Amino acid sequence: MSSMAFQVGDKVVYPNHGVGIIEQISNRSNGISTESFYLLKIAASSLRVMVPFHSADNVGLRRVVRNAEINKILDYLGIAAADTHADWKERFKENSERMRTGSLLDVAAVLKNLLLLNQSKPLSFREKKMLERARFLLVNELAMAKNVNEGEIEHLLNRALAKCNLRFPEALLDA
Repeated sequence: MSSMAFQVGDKVVYPNHGVGIIEQISNRSNGISTESFYLLKIAASSLRVMVPFHSADNVGLRRVVRNAEINKILDYLGIAAADTHADWKERFKENSERMRTGSLLDVAAVLKNLLLLNQSKPLSFREKKMLERARFLLVNELAMAKNVNEGEIEHLLNRALAKCNLRFPEALLDA
């Protein structure tokens, strides 16, 4: 059983997919035992996902961030230091691992590192896709957490990034 119990209607994050809402809690029997599941509807894509109670922790299912975490993310985006590997493979592997953790602070780190890298050289196609994904996950969850539209969140993030001379990404995949 998951150490964090959720209820129908809770806003949760399914890592790398974004915010979802628990629509239903159900049980399924396989004849020998009964297993309980959360049925999530991912807000951005209307995708429905069934997550067994026992693997909710393993897949990184968690509640949407609260104000203290939001402030940490904004503070992090506003400071100049960031660490990136010069080697493309190492950098991509590290960023991919950060994206999978489910931590919004890790997603913000990927966004910031790729924005910094983009200032010195063009990003590869895969890094552009990762930057767009990080942007989407950050904006999507913060908008849901603060109950505001995504435009307001983009403005908030731009203000934080401007403190270290970075800008929130435009549509990079078209570039």
